[in-house]
Amino acid sequence: MAFNWKTTAFVLIDCALAVYLVLAVTAFNRPDEADDICNEVNIKVEDGSVKGFLDDEEIKLQLQRARLYPVGDQMRMVDVRKIEEKLLQNPFIKSAQCYKTPTGRVNISIDQRLPVIRVKADNGDDYYVDEQGNIMPNTHFASNLVIATGHIQQKYAQRVLRNIGCFLLNTPLWCNQVEQLNVLQDGSIEMVPRVGDHIVYLGTPTNIEGKLARLEKFYKYGLSKAGWNKYSYINVEFDNQIICKKR
Repeated sequence: MAFNWKTTAFVLIDCALAVYLVLAVTAFNRPDEADDICNEVNIKVEDGSVKGFLDDEEIKLQLQRARLYPVGDQMRMVDVRKIEEKLLQNPFIKSAQCYKTPTGRVNISIDQRLPVIRVKADNGDDYYVDEQGNIMPNTHFASNLVIATGHIQQKYAQRVLRNIGCFLLNTPLWCNQVEQLNVLQDGSIEMVPRVGDHIVYLGTPTNIEGKLARLEKFYKYGLSKAGWNKYSYINVEFDNQIICKKR
């Protein structure tokens, strides 16, 4: 029996047309974006080594106050660029990405500025410094960050305290032990611990990591045996020595 190429060609063409018609009908029957309604907003706020000040509800409230929260709006009317620009006006937001999906959902991804230390200077300044050294305004959110007090100018906070804050936050022992830093008139630093009734003098803000490493050994091999309240003042300013003042 001879193979009929002509018949086979017609069958293939018919099959292709059938597939095309099915796809076309499916596409035409789907409502286009003009009729789609935003039915969901998915907000994701990224945290880093320390929990920031923002959460999903705070972002939602910000957009609602600006009348930009898109639930219930037609998808074609949702301006993702405008939403991003509004969010970036928030001093606690580092970056914002917003995009729409074909299912009527708007996704918002937030990368927030993460505070590393709070400053309450004797000149009345009250603000936070983030991990990049940026000044962040005071906020109603509670925070367990180290508080820096005393004679502090903003440049000192951005250049010096920012680095110390980052180190403390990334070192579990000192993140839990350090409660306050006090900056003296000459720029040197005292540290107030959470455990132990004493003040630690760090001296000039250099080699903080090395000074605290010596203090850690003193805590472990000295105070743990002598008693945490035996000394009122502990000086770790100088290399290879620790000077203590008895209570």
